[in-house]
Amino acid sequence: MTRKASRPYRIHLRSSEDIVTTYEATRAGFVSLALEKNRRATPHVVEARALRKAASSAKRPADLLEVKGIESGLLTAAGISDKALKHLLPEDKREAVEGLIRNFLEPAGAKFVEELVYRFLIARGDALGGSMRNIGGALAQRKLTRTIISTLTIAGIPYRWQHCKVRDWIHMTADDSDIELSLRGLHWENQNGDRTLICNLTVPPVKNNVDMCLFNSAPEELEVAGYGEASSYVALGELKGGIEPAGADEHWKTARTALDRIRQGFKKTGTSPHIFFVGAAVEKKMAGEIWNHLETGLLSNAANLNAENQVASVSRWLCNL
Repeated sequence: MTRKASRPYRIHLRSSEDIVTTYEATRAGFVSLALEKNRRATPHVVEARALRKAASSAKRPADLLEVKGIESGLLTAAGISDKALKHLLPEDKREAVEGLIRNFLEPAGAKFVEELVYRFLIARGDALGGSMRNIGGALAQRKLTRTIISTLTIAGIPYRWQHCKVRDWIHMTADDSDIELSLRGLHWENQNGDRTLICNLTVPPVKNNVDMCLFNSAPEELEVAGYGEASSYVALGELKGGIEPAGADEHWKTARTALDRIRQGFKKTGTSPHIFFVGAAVEKKMAGEIWNHLETGLLSNAANLNAENQVASVSRWLCNL
């Protein structure tokens, strides 16, 4: 076996310096996050416009209670979250809206519709901010899974993909654009047999969530077994998509703890699947630790998410395991 074959990371990494995130990559990463924030904000902006249009038919704030089809918007503007709505009775909801009207909309006078829309957007913005906390990881998963899909496609290997919400397995089509936005899993066959990749899975041998898990079985077999058979795991990986340099060390500490937990969990089962790491913000000291883990065998592979050749190399490695 050649050095590169036994150490797949050597195909795309020559030293720890290759893993370090460049200034250009950091800048591009922030732009990507900004674009994603705007993409996710678009539905809320459209909702606010629709609310404004409907609410404009009210002559005074109290009339809003009689406008059909805006109850949800009024409750959001009143500060009631979607989770809270499930626990409120109709009279509780009306009381919340009446409080909004009495305390905030009536004092706004003729500008009460604008006040309503502002408060709606503030509430939606808070919800959006909460969802954005995990956006780095989502972007990392999309980038890696899209590269894996492309690797399979150019190799002429058919695949199936699983939708994250309905959990159906869908056969590949000629147009696979944007499927990574709602993808939870991929299935294909290589020279070694069935391969299934599942994202964000609670792994029984580890008893924790793992970002990416590659199995040597078909999806249907895995679902019957409940993902509990340790010998079915081929590789497990942690992804860190946060791009903020100041948070790089903290991301690595979290990932390192998760990777150690994976090793210990599978050691108890007598199995040792491949372990890999892909990160967006990698500082020099962190890169040195990752390189040491690669050289000592604690990690089978690693890549900087911003380096396309590295992500492509890791994807080819996963597709051929």
